[in-house]
Parts: sequence; structure tokens; C-alpha cells
Amino acid sequence: MRCAARAGIIHTPHGDIPTPVFAPVGTQATVKAMTPRDLRALGATLILNNTYHLYLRPGAELIARLGGLHRFMGWDGPILTDSGGYQVFSLQALRRVDDEGVIFRSHIDGSTHLFTPEKVIAIQEQLGADIIMPLDECTIPHDYVYNVQALARTHHWAERSVAAKRRTDQALYGIVQGGIFQDLRIQSAQFLRALDLPGYAIGGLSVGETKAEMHQVLEWLHPELPHDRPRYLMGVGSPEDMFECVARGIDQFDCVLPTRMARNGAVLTRYGRLNLRNARYAADPMPIEEGCNCYTCNTFSRAYLRHLIMADEITGLYLTTLHNLHFMLNLMRRIRQSILDGGFLELKRAFLAEYRTVENAQGAAEALPECSANGEYHPDEVASCR
Repeated sequence: MRCAARAGIIHTPHGDIPTPVFAPVGTQATVKAMTPRDLRALGATLILNNTYHLYLRPGAELIARLGGLHRFMGWDGPILTDSGGYQVFSLQALRRVDDEGVIFRSHIDGSTHLFTPEKVIAIQEQLGADIIMPLDECTIPHDYVYNVQALARTHHWAERSVAAKRRTDQALYGIVQGGIFQDLRIQSAQFLRALDLPGYAIGGLSVGETKAEMHQVLEWLHPELPHDRPRYLMGVGSPEDMFECVARGIDQFDCVLPTRMARNGAVLTRYGRLNLRNARYAADPMPIEEGCNCYTCNTFSRAYLRHLIMADEITGLYLTTLHNLHFMLNLMRRIRQSILDGGFLELKRAFLAEYRTVENAQGAAEALPECSANGEYHPDEVASCR
């Protein structure tokens, strides 16, 4: 397909979100090792919190009594909460699903809980995020019969979620499912489009399918989703994925990659990923990346950062997380500006050629874990790519 990269703005009660956007993941109402002041300084415009985890601890009612998520965590910018469905369905033996909802046992204390579409909406209304998600059934991508059954349930739950929603200051997105099957993905997009929602998420990807299969799904969905609404690819957000998926029309990303990598002693650079635990960096006087203007790179050497990591010092986690988030957020700003300037494909080619060269050369040695509003959207800044 032709390049479909676009730039726009999502308007929310807590501020505008320029798109394309990368949202750091703050599962427990905190982005690991970061303060809200850090996130603001880094230029974050959206963060993601997790409904499942916050429902179990400290509880949605408590957060509501304390003024909602924004006041509770000291973040005055836009927040997106996912439904918690992915976490519940990941519990496998700890859950049971039927048309009413999902019964599951807490991973914390083993207590039993029921998530219905209505309850998930009520929880998110208590939490007070700007963008919220309906309960959906997360599937394995390659089982057609299971995907047919799950898709019918997901669509029914979407209708119930729309009916249950009471707050007018939150944008409820739909979630397109259907595995890697073209007919199911198109059916899902058309069903949700008829609900006239303020945004559309694409779920069920980056869960075991190949990159080629993921890209194919996005190409199928591109003409099926409304042009004037944001498109959110859930749980995807490596540098490579951002370029490839922006080119296929995606506006929103979230991923634990930069924070999870930092916890494993790994950092992102324009040449690829570096594992600072590697002995080759023990006496390296260089910053993580020459030319990077983040506090970490302006101040500290790879050798010092490796020392902190090997000594399990908290400061090492802070400094590597700071750099990785700076890298991702700055890269997305460059992507957005390149779309507006008409140079997205040129940036994409240049970045991936440099990034993949080193990653391919050192891939085996540097192997690291992967990341498995009124939401009104204004595509008035959409620009063509070349």
C-alpha cells in the first residue's frame, strides 16, 4: 500500500495530544522509575495506566475518593486506561469466560472477581482517564474458529460498553479484533465503525504473529476505519514498529519496551540496542549515544552506568529509563515533524538502515527482552509522505 503516515491532534480535557504519539506505560499509576515532572520534561503527552492492576490495588473507589487518577498520581496530562482484558486473559488457568464476562482470580491474593463490560466501564469512570477501553476477548492469532466465537463476544461487549457509559468527558474507543484473518478483521472494523466511536484501537497483535502478518492486518484495516478518528495499535512500540506502523496509518502506540529494557540494563541508540551488562562497556568513557541531549548522556559514561547496573543501584535504573524514554519520545517527535515536512519515508529509510545494521551485527550478543478527552480528532495536519 502507499504510505499512509499522517499527523494530527487529539483533544482531551487534560490537553492536546499531537500524533503520532508514543505513550509510556504506567501500569500501577506510575511509569517505573519516573516522576510526573520527569515525564513532562521529556515531552510525554500521554501515559497509559492499567485498569486490572489499579482495580485490584489500591482500588478504583479509593482513587475516585482521592480525586481520580490525575490528582492521585500528580499527572495533569492526558491518561489512557486499558480495560484490563489482556491481563485477565493472560491469567489462563485463573480465569473463565462466558457471554456475561470474565471470572478471574487475583494474582495478588487469589480472591475471585467478575469483569463484565459494564463493570469495566464503571471502574474506568471512577479512575477518570481521558481515553478508556471496552472489555474485549484477547485471542491467539491463528485459531479461526476461536476467533469467530471471541469476535462475536467482543462485539456484544462493545455494544454493552457504549450503553453503560455515563461520563461525557471520556472517549471510549472500540477495539478491532479478529486474529490474522482478513474477513474477521474487516467484519470487526465495520461493526465498530457503525457504533461511531471517537477512536479505534487495534488489538490482538504482537502476540505471536510475524511482523509481516501484523503489517498485513494494518493494511487490511486502513480503508475500513474512519479517516477522521485516531487509530491506536495496542502494546506495540519498538522503534522499527513505530516506523512501519506509522507508514500504515497508526496514530497511537504504547509499549513497555523502553522501561523494561532499562530494568534489564539495556539502552536504545540510533545504531541499535546496547546491553550495558556486557563487559565490553566496563571501561567505556563514551555516553550511551553521542549527540543525545538527555541528562544521562550529557553527564555519565557507559562505564559508570554499567557500574550502577552491576551494583543494582536504583540510580542506574533511573538514568537508563530516562535515556530510553527520551529516545522513544524524541524519535516520535522527529517522525511527526517529518510527516509535516513531507520527508517521512526519507527519515524511515535512513533510520532503519542505520539501526538495523548494528542490530544485525550484534543481535546474538545483545539479545534483549521484547514488549510482547473528548477524543475529538483533527486530521487537519495530515500530510503526504514521499
